Amino acid sequence: MSSTAISAVAAIIVVASLLYWFYGNAGRPIPAVLRRGQPLPDFRAVDENGDPVRSTELHGTAAVILFVRGSWCPFCSSQVENLTVHYKDIIDLGARLILVTPKPLQTTRRVAEFFEVEFDFWLDEDLSVVRQLGLLLESGVPHKYRTEYGEDTVRPTAIVVDRNGIICYTEISKFIADRPSSKTLLHELQKALGKP
Repeated sequence: MSSTAISAVAAIIVVASLLYWFYGNAGRPIPAVLRRGQPLPDFRAVDENGDPVRSTELHGTAAVILFVRGSWCPFCSSQVENLTVHYKDIIDLGARLILVTPKPLQTTRRVAEFFEVEFDFWLDEDLSVVRQLGLLLESGVPHKYRTEYGEDTVRPTAIVVDRNGIICYTEISKFIADRPSSKTLLHELQKALGKP
């Protein structure tokens, strides 16, 4: 088989895989427990020091919660880096910025330290929170990372909750690269807090 034919077959396989992944995920609705107007579900995780944390601890404080796949995902890392632009605006509104991930985000922590911002990191190493909330992405970890990160991961998701723990915004990524912008998240937080 000629190199041109091999390249054509490879391109067809890549395009078919992307289309299969996109159409398999694009129509997925937001889980009922994460829809606008619902209370943020009670879930438990641990912080980066191994201490237990619980979503109900957020009541009384608005929050932007991002479920990210890990430092191996360039789109998640880029989203976190972009959030540093509006980090101070989020904190000035009295809100918290929480990243929930299956594994410690060492790369993200370095980014946060570089920009002198302090994100909260909550770890869901066994994906129990992800399963509880309906955000499990089966076989979502690329093969070359599975030895370290396992096969399944989280469907990248952004949630904004108000001070009463009510969900005001939920966005689940529908394909590999889409993430809500930091400006969008700030705007949704301002709406949740009744700020112009």
